[in-house]
Amino acid sequence: MLHYEIGLPVFVALILGAGVAALSTAAPDGELTRQIVFLGVAFVACAGILWLGLQRILPHVYTIYVVAIALLVLTKFFGAEINGARSWLYIGPLPGFQPSELAKMALILALAVSLHERPIENVLHYLRPAFLIGLPCALVLLEPDLGGVMMLAAAGAGILLVRGVPRWHLILCVVIVAVAVPTVGWPNLKPHQRERLEIFVNPAADPQGSGYQVIQSRIAIGSGGLTGKGYGQGTQSQLGFIPYRQTDFIYAVIAEEGGFIAAAGLLLLYGLLFWRLVEMLAECPLDRNRLIIAGVLSLLGFQMLVNVGVTLGLAPVTGVTLPLVSYGGTSLVSTLMLLSIAYVAHRDRFIDW
Repeated sequence: MLHYEIGLPVFVALILGAGVAALSTAAPDGELTRQIVFLGVAFVACAGILWLGLQRILPHVYTIYVVAIALLVLTKFFGAEINGARSWLYIGPLPGFQPSELAKMALILALAVSLHERPIENVLHYLRPAFLIGLPCALVLLEPDLGGVMMLAAAGAGILLVRGVPRWHLILCVVIVAVAVPTVGWPNLKPHQRERLEIFVNPAADPQGSGYQVIQSRIAIGSGGLTGKGYGQGTQSQLGFIPYRQTDFIYAVIAEEGGFIAAAGLLLLYGLLFWRLVEMLAECPLDRNRLIIAGVLSLLGFQMLVNVGVTLGLAPVTGVTLPLVSYGGTSLVSTLMLLSIAYVAHRDRFIDW
């Protein structure tokens, strides 16, 4: 007898509640209202996924993938440029959205189905997954959106590792990356991307410029102490010293106003969410379902670590938001849809066709 999964929606609801509470003090009223509206849109989309199930979704994964790629191509030519990246697409009167968010979901589904149909047994079998991962990564890199590329790569790597990769393949991959980063990656970075990496090493080198965000974030987190300054009482956040306080640096707002207790409590909730996803993955007998959950877990786990790492000065600033907490309609809808797909993959784990 199948039992409905309770832990996942409970942990998601608690993190969403923490996000709404943080945005109510960090974001303008208009943005909070829009976030709640998008939350309603996300619930409708999630209900649709729960109703459809894997039986109706998986036969169309390659179509979804092609649509996502087409939208990324359109974004390259017709997208709106925001903060130096052409990553937003506006279609008629509809609100703008980031096609890279759809690409994440499309990649996870397509890669999981591909590896389920044809497991990796030799080097040549990497060609199809390499193409599935590389194409959206290349298009997102052209925007340029380094954070989006990192998320896509994390999802693909997580799926491949769970599927099983020989040790010497991993060693070869590490060698390729070690050679490609200084010879191909670094020379092709945009000036502002190079600057972010250089400032990561020494933020004090430009305290009023590129290092300003990280320095102010550290000050906010450190000043929060154990219990924080109180709801809406954070000086760094309320007086506007923290840039992008409702998106990239919302964790600094939580740490300043709620202190170590709130900051650690939020990380605990993430830990419980990811722990439950690991358990769900282990309970699935079919590779296809396991790989879907692995992709969702890898993407969201890496995204959370990067965002928190940036606010603490432990990672370069990449424009990655905190899942389920940061302001952003497209990101919120995409994240909840991914979690719904993971839920359905676990719910339908004994169904094969």
